[in-house]
Amino acid sequence: MSLRIACDLDGTLADMDAALQREAEDLFGPDAVVSAFPGERLESAEDVAHQAQAVATIGPPGALTRKQVRHLWEHIAGTDNFWTSLGEIEPGAVSRLAAAAHAHRWEILFLTQRPPSTGETTQVQSQRWLQAHGFELPSVMVMTGSRGRVARSLALDVVIDDRPENCLDVLADSTARPVLVWRAGPRRIPPGVAGLPLEVVTSLGGAIEYLNSVTAERDRGETLFGRLKKAFGKTP
Repeated sequence: MSLRIACDLDGTLADMDAALQREAEDLFGPDAVVSAFPGERLESAEDVAHQAQAVATIGPPGALTRKQVRHLWEHIAGTDNFWTSLGEIEPGAVSRLAAAAHAHRWEILFLTQRPPSTGETTQVQSQRWLQAHGFELPSVMVMTGSRGRVARSLALDVVIDDRPENCLDVLADSTARPVLVWRAGPRRIPPGVAGLPLEVVTSLGGAIEYLNSVTAERDRGETLFGRLKKAFGKTP
């Protein structure tokens, strides 16, 4: 049986941080700073607004104010097909994921919380972005709320995300296996995450390797010998 996988877009595949930084510099000058706290990736307007509330006292010079954050997102909302302009965090990662999905017959759904911009819908922009980077006929869900509930309702096997809180939602609300793409390295995982039953990788390539191992494990379990071992309470 094919793996059913959900994969996050921004921060996992698409480099939204760089796109927001580019737009902020165009609006406010070369000293503007969007990601005020190193290592904290941005996924939505709410993320940037949250940072803007803290930068007033502890942020670096050039960090955006709340008023500038509102202006930034108004600018993005008025930019035609903004979500097609992002780069990949790991060049070639989307096409590698597509190749692995084709080879193993994985069913992949891409999840995003992107706000709308002018032009095509956020879903269609995201689909065009994935196609442009090598993933044909992508399925995209623009969502809000818990990714764990999405995983449960769609009977997903694996959810790949770059945010620990989303992985915790998956653990709490579903039986899917969360894969945390944490590019800062395992030694810098936030407190409370280490030791939990989730897979931590440092790249999308690492996530693909993990999916390969899960697929191999499942294939072994679907042999007659594997089914007999399961029937007697043993794992293959």
